[in-house]
Amino acid sequence: MACHFVSRHPGAIEWLARQQIKVDHYHHHLDITAVAAGDRVIGTLPVQLVADVCERHAEYWHLSIEMPPALRGHELDADQLECLGAKLCPFVVHKR
Repeated sequence: MACHFVSRHPGAIEWLARQQIKVDHYHHHLDITAVAAGDRVIGTLPVQLVADVCERHAEYWHLSIEMPPALRGHELDADQLECLGAKLCPFVVHKR
């Protein structure tokens, strides 16, 4: 069972490292074929990819942030993510 972190943002990568979560694979973009049953995927993926992760019997943990409108479109560092209360939330998504 592997842990995958999907992000192209240095601040998010540093924030996750501060959480002391062991990550086996870092990806800028998720290749769904790299995900196996029992794996954990962490990131901010679009819902259709989350459904694909869940369909493979893997866990998806979303990096959730309450993003104020003034910060949208800006690169955030790990300290800003902490100030915004970033947290990991598990989601299960199924296609209908």
